[in-house]
Amino acid sequence: MINKKIAFVVVFIIFILSGVTTFSFFTAEKGQSFLSPVTYKAPVSENGTTETVINSEPKTEECPLNGQMLSKTERKIWESQRPLGVMIENHKEARPQSGLSSADIIYEAVAEGGITRFLAIFYCQNASYIGPVRSARMYFLKFLEGYGQYPLYAHVGGANTDGPADALGYINELGWSSYNDLNQFSVPYPYFWRDYERLKDVAPEHTVYSSTKKLWQYAKDKRDLTNVDEKGVRWDKGFSPWKFEDDAKLSDRGKVAKIDFGFWDNLASDFSVVWSYDVKTNSYKRTNGGKPHIDKNTKKQLEAKNIVIMFAKESPANDGYEGGHLLYKNVGSGETLFFKNGQVIKGTWNKETEEDSVKFFNSSGSEISIVRGQVFVEMLPIGNKVTY
Repeated sequence: MINKKIAFVVVFIIFILSGVTTFSFFTAEKGQSFLSPVTYKAPVSENGTTETVINSEPKTEECPLNGQMLSKTERKIWESQRPLGVMIENHKEARPQSGLSSADIIYEAVAEGGITRFLAIFYCQNASYIGPVRSARMYFLKFLEGYGQYPLYAHVGGANTDGPADALGYINELGWSSYNDLNQFSVPYPYFWRDYERLKDVAPEHTVYSSTKKLWQYAKDKRDLTNVDEKGVRWDKGFSPWKFEDDAKLSDRGKVAKIDFGFWDNLASDFSVVWSYDVKTNSYKRTNGGKPHIDKNTKKQLEAKNIVIMFAKESPANDGYEGGHLLYKNVGSGETLFFKNGQVIKGTWNKETEEDSVKFFNSSGSEISIVRGQVFVEMLPIGNKVTY
């Protein structure tokens, strides 16, 4: 009995010391500047090519995820890697976020307490800063499973309970742990870091950042994951892409100029969303909580070519978590509103299994094509009102 007590004390001391070390590692003393490990003299892509060179090249190559036309240099880069999903929070103190404008696809849903969170999918473009990065949730994992074999998943911890919202347990069940799962608690500096200068005077949980370049490099060097896995299997085996189309002609564009909705009524003022259609650019600009939603990397308002409203059944996990973990039934089918080209298409969404990509269909049952460019999927509880 005494030996067991001594062993417990030793383990407890090691745990405390490791926690202190981790906290000190990510924390700057008050008054100190915490320097990010991604400070460039000029914007640089993964292969060392400046963004100026990339931007000057003809856009002849189709991104497999959202159909956006990009350069041959960018294609050479994305063909050497696999999709990367990053959890980015949307707490008021986390704004403006970094990197959302560079994502190919973004999913938004409530994480807890009416506060939404984003799963940003990167593959064809790079973001030198992404964040603030936060914790995993079960339904975002279900979306990510649709992106082929072993998509990368970057997050800081996650829901870890005995109930159905156990995201970390599910990651382990999938066989992702310590492989394609890039949990900050197991991936060291400088792949994740805290940056107290990027968002000043906010709580520490809103200060974790990373970069797509560093995460893809870590996956390659430490996990042997590039465009193929350690067994040589391509990431896109079994992946079913969306259908793509060019922008509608100016004369064919519609007049649905505004999309307005909230997630939870009690927090409508902070998390309400308005997408405003610009007929000239054929894109939608995002307002969040009554203010233009800005990407700190570009200093520009978030803008997407496609806005998809997915209605899904929301239910509490009832797992005893104080903040209230949630569940969304995003495997199966449901109603959808698809906005593109200034028009709205009423239809359905379908995701037959966890491994399938979510697809969108019109009232006649035909798959809806994506206008080339960023796709923003908003998952709302069934019954929520959307004004347009």
